[in-house]
Amino acid sequence: MSWNKKLIKNLNWYIPLTAFLLIIIGIIAISSALELNKTDSMGLIYVQRQVTAAIMGCILVIIIQFFDYRVYRYYADIIYLSTIGILGIILVVGHTVAGGKRWLNFGPINFQPSELAKIMLILVLAAVIDEKKDDLKHIFGFVKPFIYVLVPFVLIILQNDLGTSLVLLAIFIGILFVSGANLKIMLGVFGGGFLSVVAYILSHIYLNVPLFFLKEYQLNRLIIFINPDLDPYGRGYNIIQSKIALGSGKLLGKGLFAGTQSQLEFLPEKHTDFIFSVIGEEFGFLGVIIVILLCFFLLWQILEVASKARDDYGRLIATGVAAMFFFHIIENIGMTMGLMPITGLPLPFISYGGSSVLTSMIAIGLVINVNLRRKKIIF
Repeated sequence: MSWNKKLIKNLNWYIPLTAFLLIIIGIIAISSALELNKTDSMGLIYVQRQVTAAIMGCILVIIIQFFDYRVYRYYADIIYLSTIGILGIILVVGHTVAGGKRWLNFGPINFQPSELAKIMLILVLAAVIDEKKDDLKHIFGFVKPFIYVLVPFVLIILQNDLGTSLVLLAIFIGILFVSGANLKIMLGVFGGGFLSVVAYILSHIYLNVPLFFLKEYQLNRLIIFINPDLDPYGRGYNIIQSKIALGSGKLLGKGLFAGTQSQLEFLPEKHTDFIFSVIGEEFGFLGVIIVILLCFFLLWQILEVASKARDDYGRLIATGVAAMFFFHIIENIGMTMGLMPITGLPLPFISYGGSSVLTSMIAIGLVINVNLRRKKIIF
């Protein structure tokens, strides 16, 4: 444990303040989505849980600052094995929600370990790649970090959580890119992998080749993403209602608690997956632009921390966090607009979900830690 009051002089205040603003916006949007203004609403319980998660997240941010981020690299193997162990246990004793066995229950508290796995993978990958970054000029240098990603990726796929597994890939690509890995090899590996997956899915659709890594409902999401009107009252319903909600908000929105799509229960998963649609309907184009600008301002500040980090390990941690947030933001906002397939990924700090809020706050805590220790302390 190491702390000195002089560290606070290094703090980039924009990062915690922006995260705080996004949390406040999220709580307001959740309150409206769950119709907190109605006497028979159960929304207060959800809002209280979100506020509690945010407060716990703030406490964790403070606690994280007492430990120099560089200590995590020495425990990378323990962190990794713990992550694999937890993800493996979930497959046996996990609680099933919405077709996915991905939750641990502690009495009234539910927690999704795959959320925390993203943070743990960032710490581990940053250590592994920093140690072997010179090897990334050659194809064989990709093998070790790829294996480190592959195991949790598969375990999370087995939990029927495709969205989170894709976040792991985004983190991997982001850290590889900043570490100076050979771009031609990266394009060949990831580009070739993407084309192979597309070809495999097409062979399933047209040639009935068995599909092992996607459930049928996940494949249907991809098909409906291309053309929601194929099943407007079934599988395409979510996307269609989300686009209606966003478009109906126009410039300034219909006002808080006044969104017809959300208040009349047309919009599904309105406090989680489609919270951005609620914001668009009730606060209009102006509201969504403010949210988007805040999200990308936060990303910019995190990348600023990465560029000024004291060492490569800190730079890779901050980059991994930025890649994680970037994928979440692009995927969540994109799916509400019909520009990305529906994966169920939350909008960081805004969507309802204690696991998501805690994970996002821990990530912010790590970035602040790197930021505070970017310079040597002069006594």
